[in-house]
Amino acid sequence: MNAHSKPRDLSLRPLAALVPTLLALTLSACGGGGGGSGGGDTHPPPSADRQVSLEFSAQAGQTPVGCGTPIAALGSGAVQAELNDLRFYVSELALVKADGTAETVQLAANEWQLPESGVALIDLEDGTGACADRGTAATNAAITGTVPAGNYTGLRMTLGVPSSHNHTDTAAAPAPLDIQAMAWSWQAGRKFVKIEVAPVGGVYRPANPDATPPITEGQSPRWNLHLGSTGCTGNPVSGETVSCAAPNRVVLHFDNFNVDTQRLVLDLQTLLLSSNLSIDLGGPYGCMSGKTDPECPAVFETMALDMESGLTVDRGRNQRIFRIEAR
Repeated sequence: MNAHSKPRDLSLRPLAALVPTLLALTLSACGGGGGGSGGGDTHPPPSADRQVSLEFSAQAGQTPVGCGTPIAALGSGAVQAELNDLRFYVSELALVKADGTAETVQLAANEWQLPESGVALIDLEDGTGACADRGTAATNAAITGTVPAGNYTGLRMTLGVPSSHNHTDTAAAPAPLDIQAMAWSWQAGRKFVKIEVAPVGGVYRPANPDATPPITEGQSPRWNLHLGSTGCTGNPVSGETVSCAAPNRVVLHFDNFNVDTQRLVLDLQTLLLSSNLSIDLGGPYGCMSGKTDPECPAVFETMALDMESGLTVDRGRNQRIFRIEAR
């Protein structure tokens, strides 16, 4: 200090000038002034989103289903069959609270899920055995994403692709809407559910000359279930809006479901229980969602779909596609 300097008198400083110093001292004393590991009180972080994973599997009764392994006693004739394909799209996935409010699952971005469309593809075939000619080695048995933190007691989802994303060019679409094997030739749509099995002895079609048009005798190695929208008009290639008389999206509600401890099992035994896999009476072999296809009423009833309107009956509560079991 030189001869002309005077000691600083803090009592003469304006009170406002002391506020930052006092605030810093207070925060330091409370342990809230930085990222250090002080021993003071801390406040919990804001409630974070909850990570969820919805798991799927395929079974016939209690027996796991997979490519290359014979499936016993399928359909009304209880025939042995082999899996050719098993894939389906899921959209509008939400978890439901006890009061009935639902929270949409925000999908993680990966090759199986498209967050902006809310669509995920479940692929339970691995390209081996009889799946080799149509399938791929890659599989996906779960949908992952986040929901707001909370307690959830139920699940809601739709089998299918929303109309706004369904009628698009498969070749130009992002994954998982770019799978050519799931392409639906009518109005550039997609197969929502694709299940194909090869029953021992194949599928026989008896001749029916009295049918309109007449049916000639035939044979197919596969019985196919292809679910998709039908009765569609409008050409998406030229920019027209597509409208379908029968949307055929299966809306499913599970009132009691714990996403952390339970999974959904697609049961081929119950799905095909009323279907004769050895005989086909008309239309494409199996059921390809046609209103006049003799094989479709039994399958639609099992999926809780109305054949005429293509709408889900009673929110899918009587469906027999999926059952719930512990992981």
